[in-house]
This record gives sequence, C-alpha cells and structure tokens, in this order.
Amino acid sequence: MTSHDVVARVRRLAKTRRVGHGGTLDPMATGVLIVGVNRATRLLTYVIGSTKSYRATVRLGQSTITDDAEGEVTAVVSAAGVTEEAIRAGLAAQRGEIDQVPSAVSAIKINGERAYKRVRDGETVELPARRVTISRLDVLGIRKAGEVVDVDIDVDCSSGTYIRAIARDLGAALGVGGHLTALRRTAVGRMTLDEALTLEELEARAPDVVGLSMTEAARQAFPPRAATPEEAKVLSHGGPLAPVGIDGPYAVFGPDGEVLAIVSERDGRARAEIVLAPA
Repeated sequence: MTSHDVVARVRRLAKTRRVGHGGTLDPMATGVLIVGVNRATRLLTYVIGSTKSYRATVRLGQSTITDDAEGEVTAVVSAAGVTEEAIRAGLAAQRGEIDQVPSAVSAIKINGERAYKRVRDGETVELPARRVTISRLDVLGIRKAGEVVDVDIDVDCSSGTYIRAIARDLGAALGVGGHLTALRRTAVGRMTLDEALTLEELEARAPDVVGLSMTEAARQAFPPRAATPEEAKVLSHGGPLAPVGIDGPYAVFGPDGEVLAIVSERDGRARAEIVLAPA
C-alpha cells in the first residue's frame, strides 16, 4: 500500500476530495502517516518538515538496486566476518549532521522527472548529497544468519533523511553491501505510533474519520500562545499582534481554547502564516 492509496481510502471514508498526507512512506514501510482532512490539510506544510523516528532492519551482505527489499539484488558478498564493533562504528559515523546521497530509486525530481522512473528506464542516476541530521542511531540487535547479518536500528532524524541510504552506506563502509529489509515509522514530530489509528479503526468511525481535531493537532505540533479576546478578534481578521518572543511558527489559541492561527514573528510583529478561525 502506498501513501496515495491511504489518501484515496480516507477520501472515500470522509466523503471529501480534500485529503492530503504529510510525508510519503515507501510502499514496503509501515507506521505513522499524518493525514489531513478538509481544513486540516493547511497544517500539512508544517508536518512535512517535522523530525521523524523509525525502527528498521538492515541486511548486510546483499546490495539491491533500490537499497531495500523491493529491488533486485545486484551484489552478494559474505558478511560472516563482519564484527559487532565494526557495525557499531559504521553507524556511529552516520550520526550527527552529515551529507547523505539519497537513494537513486526515489521520488526526487531530475529535470522534472522522478529519479525512480529514470532508473527503471535503464538510466544511471547520480543524485547530489543533501545535508541531513541523524540525531539518534541506536543498535537494537545484531543477528548473524550464514552469510548475511541483520541489524535492527532505531533512528531519529531530520526530514529528508533516507533510512535506505543509512543501510546502503553502512554496507559500503563495511565492504559487504547492505539494504533495508524492514522499515516502520514510529513518530512524526510529537505524533507517535501509540496514538495512530489503523484504516480499519477509521472505517468504523466513518464518515466522521477525525483522529485529532485541528486544535489537538496544533497543540501537539506547535509551541502555544494564548490570545486575549481583543487579540483573537484582530488575528481572526488577519491582523498582526505584538510579538512575545516565541520562536515560530507557533499556534495561537483563543479564550475558548480553540486554535486561531499559525503565527511567526518578524519585523517586530507577530503575523499569521495561516488563519484557521473562524471555522
């Protein structure tokens, strides 16, 4: 199932075309996909840039064209002699702020065409490195099985990080090749797998498929600011407020506790990036 498949299903359940998601998951991946319905689609721009958390399994000893289990195997090298110390050192080298080359089979556009389409057409694709931040890269377990080694990892990273590339680069550093055999996104920003709903659970709620209200989502995703009745009136009409020194963007809530707008402070004023009230 692709992320687009999820959006299509939610459209049917919610009986609206105005549905979007906040960051594609690979078809082989499972886990958290943030979906916005109707007015909540306006928040997805901010969700896409959020930090992400993943749990994944890297297989050392085999390289694939896609850097994951969906692609054909392109090289096999025995990983039986790879030590645990070498694995941990190879992953440690990828922690922090690094320049990462995205997987060639990706949705990145090259001259207006997706990289994965160029690869499938037989073209050799070389993508430029991107600066990403991998703030946590922990080893959960290492399992040897004949000529391959499976490494379970836990990752916190910036938006735009390719977990497949972590597997590929670890295999390359160890000289045995590597690819991803399992991937589960456990969090997007502060929204975690524990509070996610399955499509079956959403179907049971149809046509009211809301998981989080706009206000609940805003409280999870942004620093908060409370507005006075007068400030709420000004902001609901798109007017600026006095700054309060909060690093933006942040969410402003009215006296009734409902979200009014997403705001950033610049040029000595707090200005709305999007106004969410009145409903």
